[in-house]
Amino acid sequence: MWMRGGTSKGGYFLASDLPADTAERDAFLLRVMGSPDPRQIDGMGGADPLTSKVAVIRKSSREGIDVDYLFLQVFVDQAIVTDQQNCGNILAGVGPFAIERGLVRATSDETRVAIFMQNTGQVAVATVQTPGGVPTYRGDARIDGVPGTHAPIPLEFRDTAGSTCGALLPTGNAVDVIDGVRCTLIDNGMPSIVFKAEDVGATGYESRAELDAANELKARIERIRLTAGPLMNLGDVSKKSVPKMMLVAPPRSGGAVTVRSFIPHRAHASIGVLGAVSVATACLVPGSPAAEVARIPEGRRKTLSVEHPSGEMSCVLEVDEAGRVVTSALLRTARKLMDGTVFV
Repeated sequence: MWMRGGTSKGGYFLASDLPADTAERDAFLLRVMGSPDPRQIDGMGGADPLTSKVAVIRKSSREGIDVDYLFLQVFVDQAIVTDQQNCGNILAGVGPFAIERGLVRATSDETRVAIFMQNTGQVAVATVQTPGGVPTYRGDARIDGVPGTHAPIPLEFRDTAGSTCGALLPTGNAVDVIDGVRCTLIDNGMPSIVFKAEDVGATGYESRAELDAANELKARIERIRLTAGPLMNLGDVSKKSVPKMMLVAPPRSGGAVTVRSFIPHRAHASIGVLGAVSVATACLVPGSPAAEVARIPEGRRKTLSVEHPSGEMSCVLEVDEAGRVVTSALLRTARKLMDGTVFV
């Protein structure tokens, strides 16, 4: 089944329909997407990392969990399939897909689907609209980066801090200086490096095209990324899709912070779900570059609007008495696009 999840798009497969051998599975998915090829002309991919994604779903044997979800990023112009990151946008389609495929039975007009995210070992709960026991994709919810309105799919994340790097701040520091740039190395569901856009010669308000054409800027942030990889317990990241690079600046449209992100080598048209959560969390780290430019609301429950090139994404964070983030949630939508047979 091909679905749009959040601001991404990709293939959703039952695990039982894919080869059990990892090498065979990856070769199959490269053929499905048409990689490696910048246009992915001989496959289903859309010539962009955001449309070259795969979700692998199986019924879970874990207590209190409905389905297991493995995310795979299929590179566009390289013969690489990686499970080194999660994807919160593709996650938005997992609940509806699980109900469509009979892995989860709809319970009422709304069905909660508990999802174990295999990439990071964490849990998310998606609430799917199921009037009459069938997923609906029609509704009034709107998210930036997607035209029109659709049924809302709230996503609640549990225990995402340090899910890939072992700790929210893997170095234990609010700030690490790398290549002369003050950075926060953080992982609240997505390993990210957060730094001020102005510290690398950008404004933070550039368009995606302007960023993709800025070769000197991209070379500098890649040097930072390669140095930070081992510090974040990620090892050599030269062939990995993490950590993501997050350039922050003061908000311009009434939000909490403005972000321009690289994923990791191309500028993102918007921002990833868990990337937004990690940036919003960085805004709450005292002394961090993000905290210095962000506007933070009062209270234990904070809604932080993360501005990006296509609009904004609102993250709802709850903090404890010490100011540590304990839960995070946000709103996504998804839509079934095609259900059929793909040929390789």
